[in-house]
Amino acid sequence: MIIGCGGAGKSTLARELGKRLSLEVVHLDQLYWTANWVPQEKENWEQIVTDLSNQPSWVLDGNYGGTMDIRLEKADTIIFLDRSRWLCMYRVLKRLLGSYGQTRVDMAEGCKERFSFEFLHYIFFYNYTRRAGILKKLNRAASSQAVFHLKNRKDTKRFLAQIRPVEDGTN
Repeated sequence: MIIGCGGAGKSTLARELGKRLSLEVVHLDQLYWTANWVPQEKENWEQIVTDLSNQPSWVLDGNYGGTMDIRLEKADTIIFLDRSRWLCMYRVLKRLLGSYGQTRVDMAEGCKERFSFEFLHYIFFYNYTRRAGILKKLNRAASSQAVFHLKNRKDTKRFLAQIRPVEDGTN
């Protein structure tokens, strides 16, 4: 399970882990949003996440605090990409410029990249509004699950260096 601010690199890391571990990669954004940025109904969304979490294996990226506990309960490994607000803002703005008006691979069909002050506000204040709560949850999970708190690119590279491809039989 990979969590972190928008622009932290969740989807990129999820794709790399999925490839190395030969696991299905699930981007929560693809399931939460329907065409034209219409969100799932709360009950339907909770059922989707519950069903997904009950699968025997996955690499999952996304936050969605309302269903985070469902995923935390089932994940054997939790990765928190704890990046600076400036890096995340830069990456989100770069992504916006590069794919404006197009649907990204990790988004639901019909959700074209768009400018949103609300989303930029969320990114800018993420570390102040969400980080402490996430760290509390991770501290609780650390006694029974593998928790990785990756603060920069160097941490991520070190983490990935520990992951051997499935075909060599060592995972």
